[in-house]
Amino acid sequence: MEHLKIASDNYVAFTFFIGTMAMMAASVFFFFELGNTNQKWRTSVLVSGLITFIAAVHYYYMRGYNLATGDSPTFFRYVDWILTVPLMCVEFYLITKKAGAKISLLWKLILASLVMLVTGYFGETIDRGSSVMWGVISGAAYFYIAYLVWFGEVANLAQTAGKQVAKATRVLAWFVLVGWAIYPLGYILGTPGGLFGIQLVSDPAAASHAMDIVYNIADAINKIGFGLVIYTLSRNED
Repeated sequence: MEHLKIASDNYVAFTFFIGTMAMMAASVFFFFELGNTNQKWRTSVLVSGLITFIAAVHYYYMRGYNLATGDSPTFFRYVDWILTVPLMCVEFYLITKKAGAKISLLWKLILASLVMLVTGYFGETIDRGSSVMWGVISGAAYFYIAYLVWFGEVANLAQTAGKQVAKATRVLAWFVLVGWAIYPLGYILGTPGGLFGIQLVSDPAAASHAMDIVYNIADAINKIGFGLVIYTLSRNED
């Protein structure tokens, strides 16, 4: 079992380990705070806990896979994202529901997130030779989500849902615009010709390691950050 130990210079495994512990701790916090949460925000806080819990379980498994094989657990990472990213989009619907958000908005957000993830997976694994094309499609879905939360239906509903909801929505929108932008960076680092046909990292192994570190840091910041914004909203009643 010597190969399952984390070497001092194995930053990929280290970030997997830190991600596991941080997101599990966040899950425990959100779940324990449910009893102290106002009924109208309880579902939102519960979803926040589910997001970090699902991620923690996947990160624990991905860490072991990476240590045992030395490979990037791309497939399992996308399994994690296919569950957690749509749930993050659900949060926008839940916090604007009292302002009149309709179920159609929920499906727009979920569908766009699925397109973003599925096409990203194709570009990273199945059809790497066309990574630029798949990256453009994935990016278009990402920008559609960003548009909805910054200028579209989500933003408009948030303005009528109260000062605290509007504030929380704007913070979450920054997470989408800035925090989620880290994922395209990881995609560019990890795929051949990811940026206008130019491979930024010549060593495939180094590219894979860089991609994992970028993704791990982004996941911890985005998923825990999303939950903390929702938690803060639940404590600041309009």
